[in-house]
Amino acid sequence: MDARTKILDAALGLLAKGGAQELTQPRICKAAGVRQSHLTYYFPTIRDLLEGVAKYTLDSMTAELAKRDPAQRPASLLEAAIATSGDKRRMRMVLALVTTADREVKLKPRMRTFLKEIRQGLAQMLKAGGLDGTPDQVAFMHSITVGQGILQLARDNVEARQESQRVLEMAVEFLRRKS
Repeated sequence: MDARTKILDAALGLLAKGGAQELTQPRICKAAGVRQSHLTYYFPTIRDLLEGVAKYTLDSMTAELAKRDPAQRPASLLEAAIATSGDKRRMRMVLALVTTADREVKLKPRMRTFLKEIRQGLAQMLKAGGLDGTPDQVAFMHSITVGQGILQLARDNVEARQESQRVLEMAVEFLRRKS
């Protein structure tokens, strides 16, 4: 595994452990087993790291979904949405990105660009899942998945996970019928 991937995996693990406050240079370097120079080479700022983690996560999910048998893709899309909304690492990453952009006005344009890239990746996931991947479908699925993920993170119990699964099932079925 290359140094960049080790750093991304370590950052995901630290996010899962305790959120963005865990992402200090010493902790990341220790968890990844790399020198600080590697970290700052690949990710000069925490914002760069958070964006890298988000892209890495989305790219891996899209690639995994695209590998599935086309007959299994709608179910795979639902599984991907459920996995995303239930993944504490991803939800903490989303919250960290949003709160950082909220505090740092200079980051807003970069965040808009980044969200556009995320939605492009989500459109590819929807297409790989057998849907059209229209802008409205993307916005709908993005909102539902992130919203359910944040609610699950806040509640963190069986009922929240079950509710999220039902809502996401309804969302995928709704999109499937509209296509």
